[in-house]
Amino acid sequence: MKIFYGVQGTGNGHLTRARALQQAFAERTDAQVDYLFSGRARDDYFDMEQFGEWECRAGLTFYHQNGRIDFLKTIKNNKIRTFFRDISELDLSTYDIVLTDFEPVTAWAAKRSGKQVIGMGHQYAFDFAIPKRGNSIVAQSIMNQFAPVNFGLGLHWHHFGYPILPPIAETTTKEQPIQDNKIVVYLGFEDPDRVIQLLSPFTEYEFYFYGTFPEPKSLGNIHLRPLSRDGFKADLASGSGVICNAGFELASEAIELGKKLLVKPLHGQMEQLSNALALESLNLGKCMEKLDSHAVKDWLDNTQGIKVKYPNVAKAIVNWVLEGEWNERSRNQLAKTLWNQVESPHIEEFANIPLLEKALAMPAS
Repeated sequence: MKIFYGVQGTGNGHLTRARALQQAFAERTDAQVDYLFSGRARDDYFDMEQFGEWECRAGLTFYHQNGRIDFLKTIKNNKIRTFFRDISELDLSTYDIVLTDFEPVTAWAAKRSGKQVIGMGHQYAFDFAIPKRGNSIVAQSIMNQFAPVNFGLGLHWHHFGYPILPPIAETTTKEQPIQDNKIVVYLGFEDPDRVIQLLSPFTEYEFYFYGTFPEPKSLGNIHLRPLSRDGFKADLASGSGVICNAGFELASEAIELGKKLLVKPLHGQMEQLSNALALESLNLGKCMEKLDSHAVKDWLDNTQGIKVKYPNVAKAIVNWVLEGEWNERSRNQLAKTLWNQVESPHIEEFANIPLLEKALAMPAS
């Protein structure tokens, strides 16, 4: 089967999912997958060898400053003419199916050419009545129209009674001894100087702060680390907690590893605000509305991690795609099968919501 797969490259979470799915596709001899990434300059991607001769487009992205969406800069800096040109020039005629992880060029090119396109990713969980915060007609319209699909495979930490799949949590690093005072920090939407100022008073903890730093450097108990996939995963495995923005994929990895989690959502971004709400509602993490030393202290002193063991969702999705039964009934059955394999202190909540059974009874589309 010949597959075209577009991936939103603005955040590393989409890339993490794509890496897991690429590995699962590579295990199958009946799949040929071509990849397109958009949302950042080609030179800003790293560790991309596994994707072969991947394509890069400008796409669309949101710009931010000091932990908040900068809408004026977003409107000014997105290249709309280039976006429409890339859509018209992307030839999908030879592909059997098109996949998108919230990547707009691929989604709109598939729509333009009449190809069936399936959305895979966290954003497609918002098609259902999951916990939402910061929602509005405009925000929901952007979510629906940014990368439109025929139907989606939404991912979330809970199904909330709908045919949503568990997260793709890529935690392949071998278990390591946990250092109770080691905290991993990834706050890519915040001013690094403000983050350093926030954390430096907590001298009994060692903070490993990943970001766009030119080289490793230690500032007392704060250890600056350039972005590195392998280094980050090693520190995540040995740390006791994670402080990050309220993206989906890193939080999923932290939960699967049983790390305590403190998130600071990107304001003006409905997805992150909703993620923070869901984490607290499910008792899987804590939220701070701003860079708040009191919230950090309370979290460090009083919070324990909750471990949830997810099945191999990437492999299950790949098998589902290659089986070729792309309809709601098979998607719903996939959701039920995967949630039955989740191991969690909240397993009764996952298993006993009647709405999930109602969803599974929906007719095939």
